[in-house]
This record gives sequence, structure tokens and C-alpha cells, in this order.
Amino acid sequence: MNGEIEAVRNELRAAMPVAQNWAYFDHAAVAPVTAPAAAAMRTWIDQSLEEGDTMWPEWARQLKQVRQSAATLVGATPAEIALVPNTTAGINLVAEGLDWRAGDNVVTLADEYPSNLYPWMNLAARGVETRRVPTADGVVDYDQLAAHCDERTRIITVSWVAFSNGCRRDLNAIAEVAARQGTLLFVDAIQGLGAFPLDVSQTPIDFLAADGHKWMLGPEGAGIAYIRRDRLPLLTPTAVGAHSVVHAQDYAHIELKLKQDASRYEGGSVNVPGMLGLGASLDLLQSLGIDRVAASVLEISDHLVSELQQLGMRVISPRAGEQRSGIVSFEYPNADLNAVRRHCLERQIALATRAGRIRVSPHAYNNHDDVAQLIDALRSYQG
Repeated sequence: MNGEIEAVRNELRAAMPVAQNWAYFDHAAVAPVTAPAAAAMRTWIDQSLEEGDTMWPEWARQLKQVRQSAATLVGATPAEIALVPNTTAGINLVAEGLDWRAGDNVVTLADEYPSNLYPWMNLAARGVETRRVPTADGVVDYDQLAAHCDERTRIITVSWVAFSNGCRRDLNAIAEVAARQGTLLFVDAIQGLGAFPLDVSQTPIDFLAADGHKWMLGPEGAGIAYIRRDRLPLLTPTAVGAHSVVHAQDYAHIELKLKQDASRYEGGSVNVPGMLGLGASLDLLQSLGIDRVAASVLEISDHLVSELQQLGMRVISPRAGEQRSGIVSFEYPNADLNAVRRHCLERQIALATRAGRIRVSPHAYNNHDDVAQLIDALRSYQG
């Protein structure tokens, strides 16, 4: 194994107490948090318990740093980042904020996670059509994607990585389709952000959202949304509050003058402990280098695929070049998949079942011993 990969793996593993108890292969569902995230949240709890809101100036400073960390992660500016409770909230900022006209349409993929379908389908009452492009086990035909667009297509919305089988899509190719068709581009980045590098200054994405509880190793209820600065005027804020305005701290001054950055979408209270936990994990991942984290994710998932194939399992996930991700989906013929999952849980192995297949999703800290533990459990299953 490459020495650099091993160093990253060991350093991240040392910050993941879960690794002492579990072979954890379920990061595509809900990841365990890092030790720095837990420490940041505990500190907030202690401060809130002992000092109350006298700590707000310090918390505000830390939240500013979280916004900066999130911006750095995606190559944006802090003014383009909104701190949101989840991916769905980020999607709805766009789905509900655009100025739709009857006859408009949205182009997406047939295998999207429901959160990137329902907000767009919900626009049908306004005469907006949602067009779903078929994929081949997650693989996108970019010509077919373009063919589904026409002069009334307002936005293309896709997941960077398919939740069911882990196919990683070429965002540059999709951005080129959007540019040629004259449409906006939204990316649901939850299954890739934290594990793979992304730079919106190089890949022209208009909007992006991701909760932190998967590959960013943060807690649930703390995520980020990116709104490209020149796209801000396109979105009508649909849920404004006391914190949406430029004079947010002057509660006696009533004037609806919205902030001219993405924080206008943070109208009410923010999940401070969750955001501080997310920020701590983002700082850890970026200190390791997202490129190096990605190399470790791909090495361990490649190794896992090889071991599964030797065991006779049929791997469904596309594993060619840049299509690879940390998600590996495979078929276990003639097995009760829920029983297989229970069998693995009894042996301290966490995984998931999706779409009639077993889905395993190792992160950069998972090692070959974890894989051996999983393979032994699958071999010993007596269905």
C-alpha cells in the first residue's frame, strides 16, 4: 500500500473512536462523528450549561470559521455559503426560489434519491414538468441528458454520486451540457463531499447542497448550501426571518432589506453545536488533504471489490476510473439481505441494503482488517 495512503488512513482512524468497536461500512447512510466533532459539541454543551448566551460572541466567531471551512472545501467564498439543516433544505431554496412559469421543466436522473426528486415534482401544481433521465446502473449518458432538455428547461439537477450504487458522475461534463442548453445546474453533493475534491471555481455549478452526516463525518442536522454569487438574485427567499436582513442584530429596526449574500437564507436559529461539530470534522479532513482522503477511499473500496469478487459476489457499482466512489453495491444471490445485515451487525459490522442489494461504504479510515472482518462474516452466513 502507498505510504501516503497508509499515513492518512492511520491519522483519520485515530480520530474515529468507532473504529475501536466496529468495522463501519455505512457512511453513505449516517456516519459516526469524529473525535474533534464530539469535542466541539461537548464544549458547546458545557458552555451553554455553565455560561448561557454570554458565549454568543465566541459562538458567532466559530460559526464564521465553519462558513469559511465550508467555502474552502468547495472552492467558494464565504458569502456564497448558507448553513442549512440538511440537503433537502438546500434543494428547496432553489426549487421554491426560482421564478417558475407554467410549461417550464426540470431535468434530473431516474435513480435520484427522493430528496432530489420530490421538491421538483412538487412544482407540478405550477405547471412545471420533472423529466427523469434513465441511467445504466448509475452511469449517465450525457447525450441523453442533453436530449431531455429544451428551451423551457430551467435547471438540471443531479447527484454527484448515486446513493444506491455509488456511480460518481462527471460534473464537468454535466456542466457543459447545462451551458450548451442554457440551463442552471444544481448538484446534490452529499455522497461525495468530504471524500472527493470539488472546486466550484473550476466546475461551473450554480447551486449545491449537502448535509454533513455522511462523508463529511459531521452530525445530522448540519449541512451547507452553495449559491453562486451572481445567481443570488434568481432566488426569491421563501422563508425569511430576523437574521435574513442586513441589520439582523437590531430587532427594533423593522425594514425588509435582505443581506446580499447566502446567509440571507438563515432566517432563524442555527443548530450551533451541530455546525461546530461539522466544522471540526471539515477542518480535520482538510488538514489531511481531500485528494489524499480520496486516494484512501478509492484504495480501500477497490480492495473491497476485489475481495467480494473472489467470494463470488456480483458487484453492481461502476468501478471504472473516475466513476468509482466509496459506495460499493453488490448482489448476494439467494440470500435474505435483511438477515445478512443482522448477521453482520451481530459481528460488529455496519452496512446497509438498498434496491435489493447490499451496500457497503467505507471511508478513508477503514483498513484491510475491517474488510477481512466483513468478508469472514459474509462467508460464514448460513441463510
